[in-house]
Amino acid sequence: MALIVLRAIFLMVAVGLGVRVVNSHTLPPDSQWLPWATFVGIVVVALMVMSIDVLTPRKRLETISAAYFGMIVGLFFTYVLQLALSPILPPDAGYTPWALMVVGMVLCYTCISLLLQTKDDFRFIIPYVEFAKEVKGIKPFVLDTSVVIDGRIADLVEADAFDNPLVMPRFVIGELQRIADSSERLKRTRGRRGLDVLDRLRKNPRVDLRIDDRDLPDFTGQPVDLKLVLLAKHLEGKVVTNDYNLNKVARLHGVGVINLNDLANALKPAFLPGEAVAVHIVKPGEEPGQGVGYLDDGTMVVVEGGREHLDQQVQIHVTSVLQTSAGRMIFGRCESPVTAEA
Repeated sequence: MALIVLRAIFLMVAVGLGVRVVNSHTLPPDSQWLPWATFVGIVVVALMVMSIDVLTPRKRLETISAAYFGMIVGLFFTYVLQLALSPILPPDAGYTPWALMVVGMVLCYTCISLLLQTKDDFRFIIPYVEFAKEVKGIKPFVLDTSVVIDGRIADLVEADAFDNPLVMPRFVIGELQRIADSSERLKRTRGRRGLDVLDRLRKNPRVDLRIDDRDLPDFTGQPVDLKLVLLAKHLEGKVVTNDYNLNKVARLHGVGVINLNDLANALKPAFLPGEAVAVHIVKPGEEPGQGVGYLDDGTMVVVEGGREHLDQQVQIHVTSVLQTSAGRMIFGRCESPVTAEA
């Protein structure tokens, strides 16, 4: 909306400037077509500038710096040139001020438009020195599709485990909507659960959730996962995900990652070899004599000699623990069934 208002004001200024030039009596009075040609020319220049601006919506930050220094240096050399040529310029050259006003109008519009379209960023570069926007406070967490569908991020935030600002890119929301509209029932359910989790985060007054609409030039033709990594790198934040492949891609780009699976594994109770654990045997294992059970947190326990105790609660002694990014497995040896009172 701000750009629309700016373009409307710019066009009105161009029309008003054209009228003033026509009524300024600086044009030859004996020409009937020159005033109209001058007026139309000024309006056409304004329309061309707006058309170029509309057709190039993706502005690079370097363009802003170029506009700043281009305007400063251009005006400086214009002033120096005017001083140098003033002795030889005809004293009755009344068109010079109006030409300078047209150039100034175009430059002002270009600079304001660039600032409006890159309002979330600031960069000002001069040779050997760079002034960039300082990101104060804690770094943001950029949410992935998988972690929103998983839903544990909402529990972590509500438990005050994360107090960082959360960033939800618009293209990730678009991917969630496509999953929610899928013809497959399972995908549709997962997508809707992700949208429900987002709505839960948005309604929580203690959660700093921001929808990011930016479209960086590097996003062109990139998949969603790489866009997510590039956005986190641009914001100097971290990616929150459950996707193992995205985890690897982010680390290759030097972007920090919080994997909720790794976090969940780190919070699981530690079991040492020789420790006694009670587990319920629910199915036979792959090897002869093995039984398989699960702890309350979902950790799989492989029990030697547990096959003969199916559907029973047994006491085991831990022999080893296998820890991976995919989860944790406990291996133990069955000692004795646990009595009903125990």
